[in-house]
Amino acid sequence: MASLDGEPLALTMREFDLLAFLMRAPGEVFSREVLLRRVWGWDFDGGSRTIDVHVQTLRSKLGEHAGLIQTVRGVGYRMQG
Repeated sequence: MASLDGEPLALTMREFDLLAFLMRAPGEVFSREVLLRRVWGWDFDGGSRTIDVHVQTLRSKLGEHAGLIQTVRGVGYRMQG
């Protein structure tokens, strides 16, 4: 289980995987397509809106730290560096 400021953070496996992936490369911008391939895998049949929904859910769970995941308009997402 993940924690934030010592408090447990209830994340789904995909939310955890997405957050972990973004945290491994702070400041680097990833397109939705790259995130789908790297986190969900090559055989995932969903659309790029899947990323948007998961990022929105992650931000709500991160509360005051939601701003750590930044939207790069027209490109994708990055973890604040």
